[in-house]
Amino acid sequence: MDRDTELSLTIAQIVQRLRGTHLHSQIERQAKECLHQPEIKLESLKEDVRCFLRTSGWERKLQNAVYRELHIQLPPSHPTAPLEHLKEPLAYMRKAQASWEKRILKSLNSMSTELGVPLARMRPAEEQKELTNKWNEMGTDEPDLSRFRPVYAPKDFLEVLISLRNPNHDVSEDVGARSHWGLIQVPLNVRDIPQLRQAYSELNLTTGQLGIDDHAHIHPDLFESEYVQIGKKVVVEQDSAAAQQYSRQGCPTGLRADLWALILNSTNQPQDVMHYEQLKAGVIQHDLLVDNLIYKDVKLTASNDDYYFVFEDFLYQVLLCFSRDTAVLEHFRYNSATPPKSYIQGKVGDEECAVVYPPNGVIPFHGFSMYVAPLCFLYNEPSRLYSAFREMYIRYFFRLHSISSSPSGILSLCLQFERLLQTYLPQLFYHLRQIGAQPLRIAFKWMVRAFSGYLSTDQLLLLWDRILGYDSLEVVAVLAAAVFAFRAENLMEVTSLASAEAVLADLSTLKVMPLIQIFLFATAI
Repeated sequence: MDRDTELSLTIAQIVQRLRGTHLHSQIERQAKECLHQPEIKLESLKEDVRCFLRTSGWERKLQNAVYRELHIQLPPSHPTAPLEHLKEPLAYMRKAQASWEKRILKSLNSMSTELGVPLARMRPAEEQKELTNKWNEMGTDEPDLSRFRPVYAPKDFLEVLISLRNPNHDVSEDVGARSHWGLIQVPLNVRDIPQLRQAYSELNLTTGQLGIDDHAHIHPDLFESEYVQIGKKVVVEQDSAAAQQYSRQGCPTGLRADLWALILNSTNQPQDVMHYEQLKAGVIQHDLLVDNLIYKDVKLTASNDDYYFVFEDFLYQVLLCFSRDTAVLEHFRYNSATPPKSYIQGKVGDEECAVVYPPNGVIPFHGFSMYVAPLCFLYNEPSRLYSAFREMYIRYFFRLHSISSSPSGILSLCLQFERLLQTYLPQLFYHLRQIGAQPLRIAFKWMVRAFSGYLSTDQLLLLWDRILGYDSLEVVAVLAAAVFAFRAENLMEVTSLASAEAVLADLSTLKVMPLIQIFLFATAI
């Protein structure tokens, strides 16, 4: 397909997706209203209306909406290509993802049967009233969750990724190659350091970085003061593309919430607040089995975390609403996964009675609440927090728990992590492999959570600045490799998996940007 055809296809797709949205009707209304203004002339009507929309800020809002669509839509492809091939081009990946989904759903259904808890039920009026009254203090509730267990944990998912093989790839061709050292045995293209240096050029040693050049011993006039002023201009301009470019060097603490909202185009308009309130009403009316999994996960993870335990109530509110949000289903257009379905009671097997369960199509797993927790430091309004989290999830986090060949998918991140270590720290990799401490078994839990719960919050937010800035999770794999490089001397002394894990148990003192910078730009190639 040539570039012109590709471009016109992309434009047509975006126009189709924006038509009928709230923004479309708002712009239409503004355009009609401006016709009554004296400066709008009939002979230059089209140009005058455009000029009005530009000066009143509506053109910028439309640009931001288009920019968002460009980030989440499928790449242009042949019009007759089946949708499943667009979601994931490799057949063996699609098959593995489908089989993993069946396993999760089976686990959920068997839990429902064993415990005698229905997948969904209408709450009695008394219970609805009680939940409404304690909506802002759900953390004080201590339901008995001992019978419930997470549907799966990251280590179960890792085993599935390790067992993945391409049936068309003859492994014997690579005998003796380093690819056999690692656990991931699928042939995917991942970038090495020279390519990463090119892609992440703004992180080089000569460019100012928040997370390095804003420390106490460096005078703020040298970098920080001017950089913050530029950030304020970006926020005033309300330009998503500019905010994303700016975020590559880090976001100042006071501007981060606005900059992230701008990059994600997550608004907090009256219609967004109303949508959140509707989801809240759905939580109050119906009780879902997955609610117990959410309660359990928050209790097991965030509630025990020194940084996040204070946000327990926010986490319940956001995650319970998220599980009811059918707007999340839209991301399955470009996600290799398919939303799980369940049957209305007594109608098992009848496809007409199959419904997506939970309504958002996402079954939470152990550690899921840690995707939301860091955002609580940025947004204190539940509707704004919810809007930002949902955008983060449908752009990035879903890739961390689905099987796909995407460069930001968890499989590519695992392979990239192993390749970086094998290529640039071969002795360390070989040593750890020999003592039965495969590096990926240690690093996987960091990557599947994008390091949430492992780094100190200020450092985690600096890392997530770069995920948003580069629109890629690749930097997560780079940081995981950089952590091993930083602790390489100690790791060369260990003799077991347990002692290797002990060396890497506490990452809360690490500084993210110096580690990434040194690994990418000071490693001898």
